[in-house]
Amino acid sequence: MRVVVHRAALKGLLGHTAEVAKASKRESLGWLIGFTANGTVYVNPSPEVLREYDRLRNEHRAFNRELDSLRTLPALTRDGTRVMLGANIGLLGDLGVAHRHGADQVGLYRTEIAFLSHRDFLTEAEQVLLYERVVQEARGLSVTIRTLDLGADKYPPYLHVPQEANPFLGWRGIRVMLDRPELFLEQLRAILRASARKNVGVMFPMISSIKEVRRAKQLLEDAKAQLKARTIAYDDNIRVGVMVEVPAAAVIAEDLAREVSFLSIGTNDLIQYLLAVDRGNDIVSPLYQEFHPAVVRFLRRIIERGKENKVWVGMCGEMAGDPLATILLLGLGLDEFSVVPHVLPEIKKIIRSVKYRDAKKIAKQVLEMQTEDEIKKHLSSLMKEKLPDVLTGD
Repeated sequence: MRVVVHRAALKGLLGHTAEVAKASKRESLGWLIGFTANGTVYVNPSPEVLREYDRLRNEHRAFNRELDSLRTLPALTRDGTRVMLGANIGLLGDLGVAHRHGADQVGLYRTEIAFLSHRDFLTEAEQVLLYERVVQEARGLSVTIRTLDLGADKYPPYLHVPQEANPFLGWRGIRVMLDRPELFLEQLRAILRASARKNVGVMFPMISSIKEVRRAKQLLEDAKAQLKARTIAYDDNIRVGVMVEVPAAAVIAEDLAREVSFLSIGTNDLIQYLLAVDRGNDIVSPLYQEFHPAVVRFLRRIIERGKENKVWVGMCGEMAGDPLATILLLGLGLDEFSVVPHVLPEIKKIIRSVKYRDAKKIAKQVLEMQTEDEIKKHLSSLMKEKLPDVLTGD
């Protein structure tokens, strides 16, 4: 019997499957039994399947040892192009994993995680302690702190939000904070106070207009003035960026780039808004396609417009952590991949295994393709040829 499961559920499990399978068979549990990288689960496996998983386990351990050897090496292509690898974190414990896997920086610190676990909004003093701890635990790495991204599926009970028919299109992200400037100022002051070491950036989520960016920047200047009046230290030149996760932001990417220091692409929301697909809806979720030609062409536009205006462009959405997308994103010119920490070595291995000029040629080929299937088949073929030991989920 075989069952197909999502690739994300398999990451990190392959090294244990043979032992699980043997224990299950030995104890006649009759349940799970083996995973493959393409999402297949074997129930009550034969001895041949068990032997195959012994082999896969050994290969996977060897692969992990090779990845570990890359920890201190830069994400440098074979022809000398350097990109940055960031870690997406929400908890302090994530920083240990980020260091262990060789992160260059913290590309996204989700501040809402702490707020969701409390009974009320954190005070400015509580936030300062938290953000300073994050900066301290980052051990000199630059840290990009995203302002509160509440809303949609992340409403704390104390926010008292009215029922919304379409919460993902409703009161969320920067919209909440601009409507609650007193709370926004508290958070901005706390972030600024944590920036005194000059390795902190601030990023605004769910931006859809220049008006929102300018209002948020004005509140940041107000927060600076308030701290200055209290003679509290902060970084007056703190980096300011925005997330590009709404199609409107992608269309005006060049205007946004003139207002900020960096752009960070949030593919999770960008894709579902661009394709009009609720990725949490099982009926239509198969239509959520990160390799849809419209998505790839949108990404090209964002990256090109950012570079034309001399700001770096990163990505902190799930697509940045998909090994199948790495060469494509590299070829499109992405400056930074910010991913969940345990994926960092895999992405680094791919980047160090290719030439940037080849990645650009591949991206150009992909941009001419018309279907997601065609794009995935092309990228999968390249991965199997160049990096057969990297799990691509085919």
